Amino acid sequence: MPAKTASKTISRSLAGSGQASALQPTETTLLQPFVWPDPAICSERDLFVRLHGIAGLSQAAGAVDFDAGAHIQFDTYFNLFNLGKWRSHCGLGELGLQLRGEGRIEVTVFLAFPRRSWVRLVNEVLELDPAQVQRLRLPIADHDADLGIVFFEFRTLSEGRLTWAAWDTLEAPRRTPELALSVTTFRREEAVRRTVARFEEFAARSRLGEHLRMIVVDNGRSSGLADTEKVTVIDNENYGGAGGFSRGLIAAREMGASYCLFMDDDASTPFDAVERTWMFLAYATDPATAIAGAMISTRHAWAFWENGALFDGACRPLHGGTDLRNPAQVFAVEYASTPRQPENFYGGWWYFAFPLAEVKHLPFPFFVRGDDVSFSLVHDFNIVTLPGVVSFQESFTEKDSPLTWYLDLRSHLVHHLALPAMDIGRVATLRIAIWFWARTFVTSHYETMAALNMAFADVIEGPEYFAKNADVAARRAEIGKLRKREAWTDCAEPPAERRRFNPHHRWTRLLFKLTLNGCLLPGFRTFGNRLTLPPEQRWNVRESWGAAQITYFDPDKRKAYTVTQSGRSALRESWKLARLSWVFLRTYDGLKARWQKAYPEMTSDQFWARMLDLDKKDAA
Repeated sequence: MPAKTASKTISRSLAGSGQASALQPTETTLLQPFVWPDPAICSERDLFVRLHGIAGLSQAAGAVDFDAGAHIQFDTYFNLFNLGKWRSHCGLGELGLQLRGEGRIEVTVFLAFPRRSWVRLVNEVLELDPAQVQRLRLPIADHDADLGIVFFEFRTLSEGRLTWAAWDTLEAPRRTPELALSVTTFRREEAVRRTVARFEEFAARSRLGEHLRMIVVDNGRSSGLADTEKVTVIDNENYGGAGGFSRGLIAAREMGASYCLFMDDDASTPFDAVERTWMFLAYATDPATAIAGAMISTRHAWAFWENGALFDGACRPLHGGTDLRNPAQVFAVEYASTPRQPENFYGGWWYFAFPLAEVKHLPFPFFVRGDDVSFSLVHDFNIVTLPGVVSFQESFTEKDSPLTWYLDLRSHLVHHLALPAMDIGRVATLRIAIWFWARTFVTSHYETMAALNMAFADVIEGPEYFAKNADVAARRAEIGKLRKREAWTDCAEPPAERRRFNPHHRWTRLLFKLTLNGCLLPGFRTFGNRLTLPPEQRWNVRESWGAAQITYFDPDKRKAYTVTQSGRSALRESWKLARLSWVFLRTYDGLKARWQKAYPEMTSDQFWARMLDLDKKDAA
């Protein structure tokens, strides 16, 4: 069971007298200890603590030093407490705040609500004790907090230091999760070794260490890692993330885990998030509760890329661009994400924890891209996001290539064909392929357009093709050969721009829509715009109207590639799409029936045991 902590308790009269009761010892369960910036992952201080006046943070010591007159606030993404989520998903009825340090401070604990006044749960002057934790019992039972957020701040009345803070409860957890962290890696030896080392160090000091194990599925068979008491290493066939996580899920079951956490091999998330995940699952009232980690782009380590996402014909990240340094924006995200998520909500596999007892299907063999979407859609998980449970990643636009677009279109179409709940009909499903085509057509990505046609053809061929080509080896080689222009190369400086047409003027856009972005204009390549855009603007359709040449330049990495408008290439690939579209419309009913029949078989234990040769390996 989770470790208990002994503390002094300062009780507050529920009648609001403001008088402290006698100090009394009690046992509590830590729900969410405060965390501090880790410069190896994220050093954006305002995501953890906000300092005003004469005060300073020691990242190494995990402490805040202050002089009299300072104002320290913890209304931050990593350290606020979403009482609404804990109450609605866990039935939490008792909450406390632990503090330790030295110095005299005025502590205020707020219960914040949307669209109405906040409540001061506690406002008290304390003398911090460096030798013992003090506990403030918070009268949350007096308040309707279905969308409430609890945070605290303090003003300093003397010099001193805060060395410890945590949210806790006197209530006992409902269960003791046995959590297996499943990591899939492919020839990223240094990254996965660092992750394993960080996990070993974390598990050794964590109060939950005895309930944590890590499974490393090595698709490249190159990590050089060996089994330890806490880590199991499995050499695996390279069927991408889908095959790796399927193998990890099977291993988690075999070792008796009750929950599995899929995460990336670079583990670019604070491991404190694992403790928060464990505690929430331990208290959850719904046994189907799962935890989806948010994603922050490493380019802007203070903003969400997504905090969960919806799939409805396209992947739609939620809360992208939220400035996590701004408490108002953080609160808005937490309020919006507290109610139960809709059925088409999904969590990315950079961080996704789920109950093994609720798993009815293993991952679909997409290789990568779309396996996490399908896994969420096909299961009735109650998926929750938690503040501070996040992974830091390169943005997907920086990873885009003809291969990733090939994989994306395949999965988008299969979701709607194979899952009855996602059936939107032949025309709406075809519209997805046309939207993929339109973005590549306007931005002159003809190699990506060719890869999209391969994806459409593979889906039309049916589930048998996916089963026979789960490693995507042939298509990866084929797409690799056609990739010439759309490959990043060294570039010291981008070419000079030439802007003759304003794509933000509606008549300009209309002209180029009617001429297929210049494909029907003689000599367009000699007078069209020549642009230089950053990588994150690669699929900016509006900016691309009227462009005969676009250079995508990354000033940080000094890399670039250039695409040029070609009417011949555009029309050739468009004709292929038109023929595939006709076949798709004509055979839609039979194709959908085949996909819906095959999906359960291709996500079964038997399918993956056969693909991964598990029977032969067990016998050996």
